[in-house]
Amino acid sequence: MSKKPLPKDPKLLNRIVRMAWEDRTTFDEIQEKTGFAEPDVIRVMRRELKSSSFRCWRKRVTGRVTKHRKPFQEHMSYTESENSDPRLPEERPSDQEPPS
Repeated sequence: MSKKPLPKDPKLLNRIVRMAWEDRTTFDEIQEKTGFAEPDVIRVMRRELKSSSFRCWRKRVTGRVTKHRKPFQEHMSYTESENSDPRLPEERPSDQEPPS
């Protein structure tokens, strides 16, 4: 597997870093929009961030289902089938009568 050369365009670098930090943007979406796969994004982040920020980001995205499309879709279909009411628990009507 050959490594893709890192971009020199500051706007593209900024866009990759911004999307990588976003929880809901998957690596698949980043690749579709920029052409950079997950290993390339990791290399960009390692180069562009301070080492402590890079470690924080890696800790944040490692194992996160929202950064990978398939696990995220599986997670969403599981939670939707588990709970058909999309409202937050505090927004749902209570089945209990209020105390008098």
